[in-house]
Amino acid sequence: MRVDLDWDALEIAVERNSPDTDSYLDFTSGRILTITTGDPEAVLNRQNVSDNIRNFLRIEPASSREQYRWMERFIPLVEEDDLRGKLGQAIDGKGAFRRFKDVLMSYAEDREKWFTFRSERLRTFMEAWLTAHAINATPRPTWNEGGPESEVAPESAAPSSAALLPDGEGPKSSSGRRARNAETSRQQLKELAEALGPRDLDTLVSFAEFLKARRAARGFAHHTEHMAAERESKRTLVDSTRSDEA
Repeated sequence: MRVDLDWDALEIAVERNSPDTDSYLDFTSGRILTITTGDPEAVLNRQNVSDNIRNFLRIEPASSREQYRWMERFIPLVEEDDLRGKLGQAIDGKGAFRRFKDVLMSYAEDREKWFTFRSERLRTFMEAWLTAHAINATPRPTWNEGGPESEVAPESAAPSSAALLPDGEGPKSSSGRRARNAETSRQQLKELAEALGPRDLDTLVSFAEFLKARRAARGFAHHTEHMAAERESKRTLVDSTRSDEA
């Protein structure tokens, strides 16, 4: 089954492990529908899933135990003895995830390595889940790391369309420009994060998590509106058919 997948939303769903939250993949749109107990839209969303069960698949998040193993496997990779010791102590007992993150706040380079390490584990988990359910997802956009070869010029400095393709043939869509702009923004954000202090980094991370959550919420709201409009259209069609028969 070919699905135009929202990879970012899927990563959030896989990482989020809460007994009050369930996430579902919508085969028809590739969007991720997340239902949280107590949310005003929870009842409507659960009914939507129930009414269209063939279009939805519940996403299995990485368990807390599995994500804890990721921290265990990362610690031996840390080169600095002092940091290894601090991280080992941090994951001992309740609140391990928060303490682990707090320790890394003062070690920008190792913190970046942890994010890369965790991202790889999440990607492996997601790909295994997709394979297990025979889902052929669209490729995830790549984010090239540093180096002169991966640097991308902003759109304003891009060459003319005649120079982009052979024989003076210009690009056929704006997807290439969007990709270049996104890559440039990511690189600038990465450089900014490396220049900030620990407290500023903490604020930046919190804001980034807020943006990811807001983006996911907007996607869920859009999906709900779309399904409501579709149901209303079906009801109108049924009513019209009955009127004609009468």
